[in-house]
Amino acid sequence: MRNEHHSLPFILKFTKIQLQLHHGFHFLLFLIGLSIGVVTSLYLQTFSFTMKASLSSLPPPSPPSPQNLSLPQPPPPYLPPPPPPSPSLYPPLLVLSFIDQKKLNCTSVSLKETASLMHNMSDKELLWRASMIPQIQVSPYENVVAKVAFMFLTKGPLPLAPLWEKFFEGHEGFYSIYIHAHPSYNESVPEDSVFYGRRIPSEAVEWGSTNMIDAERRLLANALLDVSNKKFVLLSESCIPLFNFKTIYNYLLNTNLSFIGSFDDPRRAGRGRYNRQMWPMISLHQWRKGAQWFQAHRDLAVEVISDQKYYEVFKEYCHPSCYTDEHYIPTFVNIRYPHLNSNWTTTWVDWSKGGPHPATFGWGQITDDFLNKIRFGSECDYNGNRTSLCFLFARKFLPSALEPLLRIAPLLLGFDP
Repeated sequence: MRNEHHSLPFILKFTKIQLQLHHGFHFLLFLIGLSIGVVTSLYLQTFSFTMKASLSSLPPPSPPSPQNLSLPQPPPPYLPPPPPPSPSLYPPLLVLSFIDQKKLNCTSVSLKETASLMHNMSDKELLWRASMIPQIQVSPYENVVAKVAFMFLTKGPLPLAPLWEKFFEGHEGFYSIYIHAHPSYNESVPEDSVFYGRRIPSEAVEWGSTNMIDAERRLLANALLDVSNKKFVLLSESCIPLFNFKTIYNYLLNTNLSFIGSFDDPRRAGRGRYNRQMWPMISLHQWRKGAQWFQAHRDLAVEVISDQKYYEVFKEYCHPSCYTDEHYIPTFVNIRYPHLNSNWTTTWVDWSKGGPHPATFGWGQITDDFLNKIRFGSECDYNGNRTSLCFLFARKFLPSALEPLLRIAPLLLGFDP
């Protein structure tokens, strides 16, 4: 009993010592953790300061050179609706170009022509694409200047090209040029010529055959792809202008009529060429004759290249001595759109000698009097008024006529010298 009495204080003392050691151990761990935290904090502050000092010691980055700047691109110009798949079949799209025309005190906004008019479209594809016309008549572009399309149907070279160069000079943006030459013709023209790159895909043409009409429709269709072309003039390599560009441009653009020869010729060379198998599509009283060389309004040009009904009749039943180039368009216009036509052409030609071909003119015939008789020797109706200015172009002029024409042109025709 006595031994138990003495062991109790010893146990209490031992327990107290254990508690003190336990608290001391926890305090020691706290001190160790606190020391680690302080050391870590000091180290991080030192590292951050070192990094800032290193970065501040570096030279500032040099600005990018102008060549490497990626500037935002301007919004693309208006383009015609994208074509269907297989774009390689179609020519490059034409984009708007703006040309300041100080001479005429306006700005020309037109579809920029590509460097070449060549493409891989078949005639069927070309006519289909050209027949698509805007249904909204008011253009979204202000001050858009209409162009005249000059379409040259030739065998090969243009021997009177220097005269036409003078005619077009200084009027860029107000005209387009299209050339349909024999596919075998491969002579090139200088790059600074207005005729450079203006050939269209062509096929061989025979006088008096239906492929003559195919060539005319091919020219019209290619020119219709440019929506700024409003009037279309068909010319040959032997044609010349009778006035300066501004006079011809205003004459053509200031009327809504087309100038297509279309008349009823009761002779054998007129009604005598009618094929009765064309009836009932085409009757004899609808049959018309006219000169091949025309000046057409855009609306009528679209109808000509879109026609299949009357074209097929001529293709099947009009063969020599029926000549499609003298009858198809005059008859088609007379049947469908007589109100859109003046019934005469502004291209002068001399048939007074008779025969299958008109008279030709060379070096010896080119005088002021001769040209003035052509320019002012007739009377016609223009916009409801009688005028002596009826012919804007003339044919057939030989290559030998070029030298005297260039000599006379500055004063008589009003070309710049």
